[in-house]
Amino acid sequence: MTITDPIITDTTAAEMIDETVLDSLLHEIELHSDVLFTWDYTRSRPALGKLYEKAKTSQWNGSTDLDWSIEVDWDALHEEHAAVNARFNVLSTADNSPLKGWSERQWMEFHQEMQTYFLSQFLHGEQGALACTGLITATVPWIDAKYYAATQVMDEARHVEVFARYIEEKTSGAYPINSNLGGLLDDIISDGRWDMTYLGMQIMVEGLALAAFGFLHMITGEPLLKQLLRYVMSDEARHVAFGVLSLQEFYSGLDQAEIRERQEFAFEAAVKLQRRFQAREVFERFGADPTEVFAFLDANDDPGNAMFQQMLFSKIVPNCKKLGLLDAGDGWLRQKFTDIEIIQFENWTDTADEYESFDAIAPQAS
Repeated sequence: MTITDPIITDTTAAEMIDETVLDSLLHEIELHSDVLFTWDYTRSRPALGKLYEKAKTSQWNGSTDLDWSIEVDWDALHEEHAAVNARFNVLSTADNSPLKGWSERQWMEFHQEMQTYFLSQFLHGEQGALACTGLITATVPWIDAKYYAATQVMDEARHVEVFARYIEEKTSGAYPINSNLGGLLDDIISDGRWDMTYLGMQIMVEGLALAAFGFLHMITGEPLLKQLLRYVMSDEARHVAFGVLSLQEFYSGLDQAEIRERQEFAFEAAVKLQRRFQAREVFERFGADPTEVFAFLDANDDPGNAMFQQMLFSKIVPNCKKLGLLDAGDGWLRQKFTDIEIIQFENWTDTADEYESFDAIAPQAS
């Protein structure tokens, strides 16, 4: 499977294309958003203004700042890929594993495919962020937020570009979007309220992505991917901070019923994000039964692997606390995050206070 460019310039050729092919390439969501113009151009939110200035000086070019001539030696990366996929190691060691008969070569190919699967979900998530930030630009009522959101649209286009190119040139081809991630993106976009777009994308999806990028950047020794992730993390930290800085003000004016609705939305998003990396499609590609595999994993779970899954929420939880969502009302979201064992991150630094430390451009300029 390869990433396909659906751009068609010849009308006759376009008429000949099977509609089922177009259906596999395009996904339509009905919008319920109002476009908001503001005639108040007063710069009244200094924190967002500072973020906007940082964005203007922290741009990078995916075509020229990354060395695309680097060849990826997948076999040499086998050990690090196995480390990233440690939660699946029991499948290769346990006597009663449904995959006990796999050869070493099959496991090497499996870990390569898992890497490609994860990168594919990052790619799809970045396109979701591109669409959501375009909506924020049109729907948020503050000029400072519109200014910054416009810079993020450029960032997200760049992220889609570099992940798509890496997958196309360095892997066996992209996997489809995971159904949980796809459903979450549908929910975020179709809701229609600008603050829900912020919450779903800036806080939840981008927050998890920032943590996942950080983990993969720490583990990988592949120089092209490592630099790509470093640049993307620099942008992502600003994006998450944008959500925190904007929603903190807005949520302070909501009543309890409105806050509870946002708490429930955040929790439902967290559950879907937990299921985002199951990778059933990879097991199916190798002829394994995903239901049997995950039943075995549930029965033979390693606490260390659960810790990795929890770490993906290390950016989300402190940011939800900064927004006042954890303890608002009867503390409903605190209890829910406790139930899924991610509440331990609540006192970690929130992204609004740390985004400048992620800057990958300023150190080069100094």
